[in-house]
Amino acid sequence: MITGAHVILYSADADADRAFLRDLLGTRTVDAGGGWTIAALPPAEVAVHPTDEAPSHELYLMCDDVEATTADLRRRGIVVDPVTDQGWGLLTGVRLPGGGTLGLYEPRHPVATEPG
Repeated sequence: MITGAHVILYSADADADRAFLRDLLGTRTVDAGGGWTIAALPPAEVAVHPTDEAPSHELYLMCDDVEATTADLRRRGIVVDPVTDQGWGLLTGVRLPGGGTLGLYEPRHPVATEPG
């Protein structure tokens, strides 16, 4: 039985991104040994989209109110891209200290982690 999912982000500054995610998510963290901090994710879902290009994977965080969330992140000194309306949701990007970007969006579609 599958009991969870483990996401790996590759970073040019792993220590900074680990600390950033710990503070951003505010969830439980564990030390897997040797400084490898692992943060719990909020409830998650997975979607499979068709592509004619090489298969790839993406990670998006979800929120209930993207405008309020991005305002809070900016107050905390976090760089956030402008919000765009994608139809299926309001999308932005959160810049990681290591140079990467995490997607962040307010979904307009049914969310699998919420009761039907």
